[in-house]
Amino acid sequence: MFKKWIASAAVLMLGSGAALAHVTLEGKEASVGSTYKAVLRVPHGCEGKPTNVVRVRIPEGVIAVKPQPKPGWQLQKIRGAYAKTYDYYGTPTGEGVKEVVWSGGNLGDDEYDEFVLRGYLTTDLKAGETLYFPVVQECPGGLAERWIEIPAAGQSADDLELPAPGVLLLEKTGGH
Repeated sequence: MFKKWIASAAVLMLGSGAALAHVTLEGKEASVGSTYKAVLRVPHGCEGKPTNVVRVRIPEGVIAVKPQPKPGWQLQKIRGAYAKTYDYYGTPTGEGVKEVVWSGGNLGDDEYDEFVLRGYLTTDLKAGETLYFPVVQECPGGLAERWIEIPAAGQSADDLELPAPGVLLLEKTGGH
C-alpha cells in the first residue's frame, strides 16, 4: 500500500512539475481601469539551451506600457497603433508599445528569472475574462518556446500544451 502511495505521489509531482514549467504571470488577478505590474516568470530555456531573447506581445486594451530594464539585456519597445483610441486619465491615446523584447542575455536552462513591465488596463476590458500576454523565448540554434496558445471559448488554459500567461480581470475599484 505504501509503495502504491509513493508511486502515485511521484506521478502527481511529475505532472505538476510539467505544469510549472510554463512562463507564468506572478499576479493572477488585476482590476480594469488600473495599472498592472506584469511579472513574467521564465523557469527554463529551450531543450537544455539558455534563453537569449524574451518577446512579449502586449494585448489590446493594455496601454502606457513601460518595461523594466534588466542588467545584461538590451531592451526594445516596438510601438504601433492601437485598434482604437483609449482614454488614459483624460488623455486620448491611440498608439503605444505593442511588443517588448529583452535580448542579448543568457538565462541558463537550469536558471530562473523574471521579466517585468507595467501597463494600464483600460476600462474597455471586460471583468471576468482572462487577458493573455503571449511570450516567445528564443534560444541558440533556432530553438524557441512559444507560449502563445490562447484557449477557445469554454476551453481551459490547462488543456493547452503551450499556454500564454494570463491574468483574470476584476471589476474596477475606486481611485487610481
